[in-house]
Amino acid sequence: MRWRLLWLLCAAGWWGAGGKTLRGGFASASARLEPWRPVARFQFHGDHAVLCVRIKNVAVAVTKAARLHLFQAQEWQKLQNSIQDHSCTEKFSKAQLTMTVNHTEQNLTVSQIPYPETWYVFYVDKFTCEENYSESEDIQFEMVLLNPDAEGNPLDHFSAGESGLHEFFFLLVLAYFVTACIYAQSLWQTIKKRGPMHTVLKVLTIALLLQAGSAFANYLHFSSYSKDGIGAPFMGSLAELCDIVSQIQMLYLLLSLCMGWTIGRMKKSHGRPLQWDSTPTSTGIAVVVVVTQSFLLIWEQFEDTNHHSYHSHHGLASGLLIGLRVCLALSLAAGLYQIVTVERSTLKREFYITFAKACILWFLCHPCLATIAVIFREYQREKMKRLALKRGLAK
Repeated sequence: MRWRLLWLLCAAGWWGAGGKTLRGGFASASARLEPWRPVARFQFHGDHAVLCVRIKNVAVAVTKAARLHLFQAQEWQKLQNSIQDHSCTEKFSKAQLTMTVNHTEQNLTVSQIPYPETWYVFYVDKFTCEENYSESEDIQFEMVLLNPDAEGNPLDHFSAGESGLHEFFFLLVLAYFVTACIYAQSLWQTIKKRGPMHTVLKVLTIALLLQAGSAFANYLHFSSYSKDGIGAPFMGSLAELCDIVSQIQMLYLLLSLCMGWTIGRMKKSHGRPLQWDSTPTSTGIAVVVVVTQSFLLIWEQFEDTNHHSYHSHHGLASGLLIGLRVCLALSLAAGLYQIVTVERSTLKREFYITFAKACILWFLCHPCLATIAVIFREYQREKMKRLALKRGLAK
């Protein structure tokens, strides 16, 4: 059952991730149909951020009076929520920056930014706000969004919310590598003994390997991304898929063990306490919760059109995911507390206490930091959530 579920998630996980070098066509029909949908969003910072646009058919752009309008996210939100009924033309006239697209290559400098903030880029032409429209050729373009690097030159493809992630994933991969060098041999010998912890150790090892693979895939993606602003979208999707599979595997392991221990104690069973899939009842409970979380994870991905290699926790599905994790942490803590209070063996009691702390930390690390992150600015929230997910899964 659980492997079929993992394959279902694999099928749902192969979507691309957008970069900060965008290629495509400015279409008048699309801009007229959805004028409020931005063609790009980027978190600029510093005094010399640059938006670079290259187009092929200049004559078509001039004929259509093609323009790019840039809005700060907060100002755009205020405009959208305004009580006044602004017309289409009036809304776009309030843009903080405007670029007329009439050359093969143009640069627009975004300067005097007091703190990193998200900007929306909209494509507008003479047909966007008009009722009359005639079919016209699309404008093929390449758009590059750049922030200043350490020396102040606009060469950094990373937005403010992504800066430092390349170095973070390098250190994370290095940490996994060093840990593997230290513990791999002793872990392999323990697994070969096939003791009562055999299955548990195998599942934990696979989960850690998935996390290491996710970190390495993210590192490869950001290494390429730092050079061209596109990266390797497949690697980014693969990293996210590994995270999801690892979460589900860990969730199934923890629930199966904890429910099995609890039910075993209720039946006064003195069998092996660390047995995988201790009872059919514990397996059933674990499967139901895992299916629920999997459904919410997939729902969350469809809600979030900007796919990340972390879960952004916006929307109803994300709120339900956080609620599920909190409820699971509380229920598991209560169940393990009952076990600890009746356990006579000091060694087993210490193990249960340590295991309970690890379970609660694993379930609550991401929701807690995601909640705390609300008080920070948007670019800081993205970093905190990504760090929370990686630290929470690595515990």
